Amino acid sequence: MQTAPAPARAAVRTVELAESTERTPASLRPWLTELGRIPLVRELSEPFAHIPHTATTIVLRAEAGGRREALVLGPRTRATYSVAKAPASCVRLRLAPGAANPMLGVAASELTDRVVRLADLPGPAGELADALGELPHEEILAFLEDELPQRLSENPTQRAHRGLLTEAAAALAEPSGRSIPAVAADLAVSERQLRNLFSAGIGLSPKHFARIGRVRQILAYAGDTPWSRIAADNGYYDQSHLTADFRTLMGVPPAKFFRGHLPAPTPCQAPA
Repeated sequence: MQTAPAPARAAVRTVELAESTERTPASLRPWLTELGRIPLVRELSEPFAHIPHTATTIVLRAEAGGRREALVLGPRTRATYSVAKAPASCVRLRLAPGAANPMLGVAASELTDRVVRLADLPGPAGELADALGELPHEEILAFLEDELPQRLSENPTQRAHRGLLTEAAAALAEPSGRSIPAVAADLAVSERQLRNLFSAGIGLSPKHFARIGRVRQILAYAGDTPWSRIAADNGYYDQSHLTADFRTLMGVPPAKFFRGHLPAPTPCQAPA
């Protein structure tokens, strides 16, 4: 039986592999799920794979030459492959489901597959862009604990929608592959309501959210396990379904990706 090759880290560099993460303090967790740190990357000759991600992310980037910028990366629906132009380190603050509007002042759907400057957004986080860009990495969470709670507000309906979205996202992220109708029924909402919640609060449809989660599972756990077992454990109909989904989101079939046969790199996306 054909088995999956060694994980991507054997042949392909992904941004996530260079990142160390920590959970945010409880006071920030309704809005920010984790903080990631990527140390100064000096090796620029090999391309990085930026794999699909369901979260909107605030990125605080610092180049070796001293230039700093605070950006927002919307959910990434497909992988991109790029080569860094300058040595840089960064801090990545991942927003919780439903936090884009309270934090950034726009629906998550307005940010999907985009890069924008944090200061250009009208929400409370945009007001803190200059300060966040200058802070040492180790002071960022304490600063946000002091500043964010007093700036954020939401009405009971918004809070209820964020709670529903958090539950739905957790259910669809389960490896067993729960169906969207089942999740909607469990939460006592219609499928249309669920789609609207995901569009505004995450920037993706429930179906695409689940697809990205499955592909990320493959990237994390492929190794000596048969492809058919990986497919069954992650909610695919069969191995061909896994291969087709992977190719759509990653640009190449899984066997090519894990051997390092990637699409040609492109420049990193510039802020809109």
